[in-house]
Amino acid sequence: MKIAFLADPLAGFKTYKDSTYAMMVEADRRGHAVYAFEQKDMALDGGSVFANAARITLTGDAADWYRAAPQHETELSTFDAIVQRKDPPFDMEYIYGTYLLELAERQGARVFNKPSAIRDHNEKLSIAQFSQYTAPTLVTSNEARIRAFQARHGDIILKPLDGMGGAGVFRINADGLNLGAVIETLSDNGRRTIMAQRYIPEIVKGDKRILLINGKAVPFSLARIPQAGEVRGNLAAGGTGVAQPLTARDREIAEALGPQLAARGLLLVGLDVIGDFLTEVNVTSPTCFQEISQQAGFDVAAMFIDAVEQAR
Repeated sequence: MKIAFLADPLAGFKTYKDSTYAMMVEADRRGHAVYAFEQKDMALDGGSVFANAARITLTGDAADWYRAAPQHETELSTFDAIVQRKDPPFDMEYIYGTYLLELAERQGARVFNKPSAIRDHNEKLSIAQFSQYTAPTLVTSNEARIRAFQARHGDIILKPLDGMGGAGVFRINADGLNLGAVIETLSDNGRRTIMAQRYIPEIVKGDKRILLINGKAVPFSLARIPQAGEVRGNLAAGGTGVAQPLTARDREIAEALGPQLAARGLLLVGLDVIGDFLTEVNVTSPTCFQEISQQAGFDVAAMFIDAVEQAR
């Protein structure tokens, strides 16, 4: 197969933990031809969607890990699979990229995750479709509503709808100290919609990342445990990742959501679960492959490439 990865610049990969790198290594190990391009490399020209893509050769050296052939303008429909791994921010450029990929699909390209499904599943807002598994949640730009929510629930979390890696996440305690300043900052004085959630004390045991591949759960989660003085477990915010078997509640959530999300064209999903509650549905570039594989011995990348091969 010819597998193309739409990713951020390869030179910035941290190969010891990068999930896209793990996917590429597994695809290469199986003899698939690996290509890479960035969102800016795509173009619609003459009715067809092209990308300036480069064939990638892996060296096996984690520091100097790839060689790239000269970029070649390639019609996206000629690839057997395109794996969308562009990180947020989910801005208008990201959306334009999904439109181009969707056009490529109509010309025969196979894109994972499905571009329209990525576009339709905001990683924060999508939990509202599964409210039976969520803690109390509010989405609004209205300060009065947020203040009422905080008065009702006391300890809350506030966060933007378009961030990643824990960026812009704030905890407001029951005393409400700094609530006004946080609302002003996150909502841009009421011009931007944000999310409030009741604080879940079990965060001290980790923000669990549960990976779904073609609707089936990887049997281990990665509990991302906040460092001292933090409320964010995200690895990008200094959290420590600990692989652990799925709990009964984890499996209940994964088995309920997995088939539905797969049917919508989401081959790879990262559910975030704190305690017994679903907090996010990650569809852009879910991570934690390597941490789970290294600690639990389960080859997540192999499961993913199996799914890509079977989805042809």
